Amino acid sequence: MATRSGRPPQPPRRTALWRLGAFAARRRTSVAALSALLFLIAVGYGAGALNALSLSRLEGPPGSESAQARAALAEEFGTGAPSVTLLVTADDGDVDSPASSAAGRALTEELAAVPEVSDAYSYWDSAASPALRGEDGSQALVLGFIPGDADRTRAALAGLQEEFERAEDGITVQVTGREEVFRQIGEESSRDFVRAEALVFPGVFVLLLLLLRRPWAAALPMAVGLAAIAGTLAALRAAALAAEVSTFALNLVLVLGIGLGVDYGLIMVARFREERRRGRPVPEAVAATTATAGRTVVFSGVTVLASLAALLVFPMPFMRSFAYGGIAVVLFGVLSALVMLPALLALAGDRVLRREPAGAPGTAGRNGRFWHGLAVRVMRRPVLLGGTALAVLLVLGSPFLDARFGPSDERILPPGSAVRAVEDELRAGFGTEAPDAIEVVSTGAAPEPAQVAAYAADLSRVPGIAQVDSAAGRYAGGERTGEGTPERFAEGDAVRFTAVPTEERMDAGSESLVREVRAVDAPFGTAVGGTPAEFLDYRDAVVDGLPLALALVFAATVTVLFLLSGSVLLPLKATALNLLSLSVMFGALVWVFQQGNLSGLLGFTPTGFLDTSIPVLMFCIVYGLSMDYEVFIMARMKEEYDRTGDNAAAVAAGLERTGPLVTAAAAILALSFAAYAASGVVFLKMLGVGTALVVIADATLVRGLLVPALMRLAGRANWWAPGPLRALHRRFGLREEPADPGAAPPGPPAEGPGAPVVSARS
Repeated sequence: MATRSGRPPQPPRRTALWRLGAFAARRRTSVAALSALLFLIAVGYGAGALNALSLSRLEGPPGSESAQARAALAEEFGTGAPSVTLLVTADDGDVDSPASSAAGRALTEELAAVPEVSDAYSYWDSAASPALRGEDGSQALVLGFIPGDADRTRAALAGLQEEFERAEDGITVQVTGREEVFRQIGEESSRDFVRAEALVFPGVFVLLLLLLRRPWAAALPMAVGLAAIAGTLAALRAAALAAEVSTFALNLVLVLGIGLGVDYGLIMVARFREERRRGRPVPEAVAATTATAGRTVVFSGVTVLASLAALLVFPMPFMRSFAYGGIAVVLFGVLSALVMLPALLALAGDRVLRREPAGAPGTAGRNGRFWHGLAVRVMRRPVLLGGTALAVLLVLGSPFLDARFGPSDERILPPGSAVRAVEDELRAGFGTEAPDAIEVVSTGAAPEPAQVAAYAADLSRVPGIAQVDSAAGRYAGGERTGEGTPERFAEGDAVRFTAVPTEERMDAGSESLVREVRAVDAPFGTAVGGTPAEFLDYRDAVVDGLPLALALVFAATVTVLFLLSGSVLLPLKATALNLLSLSVMFGALVWVFQQGNLSGLLGFTPTGFLDTSIPVLMFCIVYGLSMDYEVFIMARMKEEYDRTGDNAAAVAAGLERTGPLVTAAAAILALSFAAYAASGVVFLKMLGVGTALVVIADATLVRGLLVPALMRLAGRANWWAPGPLRALHRRFGLREEPADPGAAPPGPPAEGPGAPVVSARS
């Protein structure tokens, strides 16, 4: 067979990946046994990861103004944003009655006596705050502060809930508070992790068995996924020794490990079947599979890893935890696919492909012919069909134009949650939000008493501030309404102020309220903190880090795809298509979770806004997964184009070989993520629903319609690059020789645009 360059066919060059596959096949028993031993070690060590990881807080990052205020409050006053809230209901309906007052004071003293609690105060203190009394006078609050990190605080809360929830002495006490909410969120996410494991593993195996029709073939992708998960759990437990790693990272590890394991396993099994049908003996088929499909796995891993690594830009442990877990699961997934899986393929041999039905992945059967025919039809009408797909994607993504962002609250828990019910009761019975007060601490030299009074009065004039407590007195609307408590609000040179917001203003947007408080002119240095300020600084850190994160993601993926394809246009086009896919996810987040559509079916309460960090987190996760499919398709199209020089034929053949794989992998990945649609935590529900939708849209509308349409419109320009970049690609491009001894070696990319005639051959 002559090549398009006129050179005779050459046998494949033994590249590094070929040699790796050949070694794994030759030493298959030893490699498989060593892999099994390492897997058992990782399982044994990683089993303790759940207890080793941390319960992260969504708080201002180091160096932020809220972090400065938090440190000053703890060091100077031994207090901070309340860690625990006791909602006290008087049995006689009057918190000011002698019996209720006595019981309330005794409860406050009891809370203050708890060793973990450094500060406790209540409505029944000597300077009773009206903000701590319910509107109908039947309820009041006791607040306490527990110093330390989230793990220490929430461990103490678990004991406090058992100790303080009671109905005696004429009062009923319920434990709540933001820390308690997030403690229960952590517990719920751990239960979701276990529940998802029980659903995902058998479900994925059944789908693989139906798809591949052979138990050995179905077991191999599962083995890659399990190895990736086990290795990552061990790595996260080790990482927790040196850094704060959130327990939420475990949920990502589960679905990403299974998803990537299935992706990589499917493409390797499919290629092995092809190589055996070409007549290669098993060891050589394994080596050829590792050299070709293994190359695609490497590219895929690098693109997914680059997207997840961008989360390291953000200084918050919660965001970085997903980067740690994602990077580890990709590395272990790629390593398992390139080392363990070839050895298992060599051991399985023809048991992977025996009685393989027409249409199974990797064949030219019915599924492959469908994708080939679809590509040809789309390339005959690229504007009509591609334009239709584009319009559908834009419509699905359009709700994101109405996106609103705000802090999370107890409504991310399911309606039946006990602490959610207490928070709802507190929200209904109090017109102010004393547990979420804005705290202001002076900095620098000690202010004069007159300055303290003037500043407290100015703070109380901010719309949405119900009252301000200070050493100079209590102020509301610029007027002094109560005595000061210097023992609580002055310490050495420092003074502090507690600005209690109204519930109405908090619901309208706490971020703008914090900005207005910070804008009040003070006659001395100040640091504004408290829960609303923590959320604002957290959001600002996300927004500030977003441009760099996006730049790193785009630069890394464009570079990798250029090294794969040698093209200038294809990486840019892949980036644009990925963003279109992501628009579906962002539109769904707004339409479902912000606006509340399908809330009854999915079992959650809409808040009217989205937490800022969740879309960013999901972008980095899903961008890499979406690019995963682009790598699969592009690698095969590139291989076919290098062999034939025919753009249309390369597109059709590439989709014929990868279409069934991408569809199957997308269905399995969507199933893995969709397991979290039943989660009790809205964060995880968003991750499950949004990712499942975007994976399906990406594997159908984008890869099935838009990719062939745009490839047809661009013609040979798809493969063009200017001379200096072609030279760069020839020197540094990551490529392997074709595995078919009769195939042509790669030829140079075309050097000019041109529209080929669409081939209808199959």
